[in-house]
Amino acid sequence: MHWLAFILFPFAVLFNLITKIRNYLYDQGYRKSQLSPIRSILVGNLRVGGTGKTPMVEYLIRQFHSSFPIATLSRGYGRKTTGFIQATPLSSPEGIGDEPYQMYQKFGEKVSVFVGEDRLAAIQRIKQEAPSTALLLLDDAFQHRSVKPHLSILLTTYQAPFFKDYLLPMGRLRESRSNANRADLIIVSKCPDSITEKEKNGIKRKIQPYLKRNQPILFSRIGYGDPESWGKQARFSGNVVLMTGIAQVDALESFVRSKFRLLESLRLEDHHQYEKRDFEKLGLLLTKHARSNPVVLTTEKDAVKVKSFYPEGFIREIPIFVIPIQVEFSPDDAKTLNQIIQQKVLKKDQFGE
Repeated sequence: MHWLAFILFPFAVLFNLITKIRNYLYDQGYRKSQLSPIRSILVGNLRVGGTGKTPMVEYLIRQFHSSFPIATLSRGYGRKTTGFIQATPLSSPEGIGDEPYQMYQKFGEKVSVFVGEDRLAAIQRIKQEAPSTALLLLDDAFQHRSVKPHLSILLTTYQAPFFKDYLLPMGRLRESRSNANRADLIIVSKCPDSITEKEKNGIKRKIQPYLKRNQPILFSRIGYGDPESWGKQARFSGNVVLMTGIAQVDALESFVRSKFRLLESLRLEDHHQYEKRDFEKLGLLLTKHARSNPVVLTTEKDAVKVKSFYPEGFIREIPIFVIPIQVEFSPDDAKTLNQIIQQKVLKKDQFGE
């Protein structure tokens, strides 16, 4: 952390006081926390952005959508609408947010996708309007104390674990490290393939002082699929101009360098709303490397926005490829996660009490 960040220390102390008072009111029952009326799994974090919540929700969808009717609920960060909305074929990133739109585009009718700022009210609406929903996945809801899930999963990345971070605005934490004890399960996400058992044990030792109930600590990595042609059908040359609007792009860039020839990387801010000038910059980069027969490589999250916000003509002219990503666990950690979900969430016949 840069030494100038310590200038913000008094503001971090004030922020800590505010979040402590709020959590105290919930912990002591002065503010009510209601158990979700639908069996639910919360996926959240302590840090602002970039811990892999959406890929983790997608992992859970893949694991259980064939067995139970599933719905997802998130705030819909970045949308230009308010209130409770269900995704439909007419939805857009502007209408429901980037991640919900991505999930709807990817899974379609396999999952019901909802957004709503008031999570408790939204769950009541889901129960009324989608009564067959047997499993609800709450995306980025760790700080929404009014709803108590059946299982709370906290993500923290290998690259920036919460035990090395500081409260806003000094660091990137939304609440103090000690609040990790509210989670039922900790997952260290975005681990490198080369992580050793010794490293894992070291990370566990650094996390455990912030826990009170000996919660399990698991480790996941991001797996990348083969680039898929999108829009114009083209041959993948392996000479890549990478275009991304995500929170943490370093791991993706490293992977691209290890597999392909990375010519340029056009980095845009997380949840970036694409504009004409972005494609003008991209066009200049492609022209610069024209002799290499370059292709554009982007993420699933970015691709749905490019398709939504830019005319079809651009898609016909430029070879765009999308790189699929998904969460992966070791066989032992995948088994442990499944057992925990079965015990805490999917217990009893037909979800009966």
